[in-house]
Amino acid sequence: MNQSQEPQNDGGFIPDLCQVRAVFLLVLTTELVVLLFALARPSSGLLDWHYLGLASLLAQWVTLTAAGLICTFRSQLESLGVPLATVTITLLVLVDTAAFTLFGQWLLNPALSPLDAPFTLLRNLLMAALITLMALRYFHLQYQRRRQEEAEVEARIAALQARIQPHFLFNSMNTIASLIASDPERAEEVVLDLCDLFRVSLNTAGTRLIPLSEELRLCERYLAIEKLRLGPRLDVDWHLDDSASELPVPPLILQPLMENAVYHGIQPLTGGGTIRVESERTRRWLYILIHNPLASDQAGRHQGQRMALENIRARLQAVYGDTAALKASQGNDHFTVTLRLPGNRENEA
Repeated sequence: MNQSQEPQNDGGFIPDLCQVRAVFLLVLTTELVVLLFALARPSSGLLDWHYLGLASLLAQWVTLTAAGLICTFRSQLESLGVPLATVTITLLVLVDTAAFTLFGQWLLNPALSPLDAPFTLLRNLLMAALITLMALRYFHLQYQRRRQEEAEVEARIAALQARIQPHFLFNSMNTIASLIASDPERAEEVVLDLCDLFRVSLNTAGTRLIPLSEELRLCERYLAIEKLRLGPRLDVDWHLDDSASELPVPPLILQPLMENAVYHGIQPLTGGGTIRVESERTRRWLYILIHNPLASDQAGRHQGQRMALENIRARLQAVYGDTAALKASQGNDHFTVTLRLPGNRENEA
């Protein structure tokens, strides 16, 4: 598995027209544009069906062939840069439009020379150029918006990683100080766990996806330190699906949820409690559940908990789109978070 592989590689501002969904949307949009022109065209009735049929045939052939060419040469077009790629795609569409316009004129009237109807060709070329430039402008704006969202997500990840370090350092140093005189061996264990925790955290700083097993190890280091601080008040019940251990997940997607479970669930309880962590992989999905007890007077009082959940939702949306989900449910004495992530290995290579 390539851990540094990005989950969604858009390749640039040119959309992937090789996908069935993209082709369907392209065909549908083209037909709507043709229908708009047909409605605006003067006719004796509401709609000139003859014009609509011919215009649809021409527009769809131009759209599908141009999309096929852009799909085939997408990587080469992306390497040209935005200005040159825009000019190249526009010229490609214009040549395609001219070819099908002349071919259509020849089919309808073989005796008619292309020079006998220059305005038809000029009109089609002008419409094709305007529509292509507007579409490319839209794709470029969408690409810039995605880049901005990805930058914001990266900033959130960096902020979460920076948040872990002073928080753990402060609590862990207090734990070590309290154990040095009474239990030096356990103090040494805390130091080793703290080193492992920082090592894993720093190793994930430059990656977009890591195996689920690494994220769970990070959680184990964190919970081990907290268990030494809280003692028997903290217990963890693991129910993990081994087949999901190598599935790629965003780094630091579970540790903030564990932190919420400890600080907003276990710590306020005098008798402590148990955090239950479950994972299950189905044919399409990976489900991860984190359940913790909750003091009745803690319900709905922690803004930081809600902020962490919203940050994780935003990261899932940026990485997986609408295919991933996070659901939080709260009862009188418990709080449960369920993550649903893609459970296939398409991003592993």
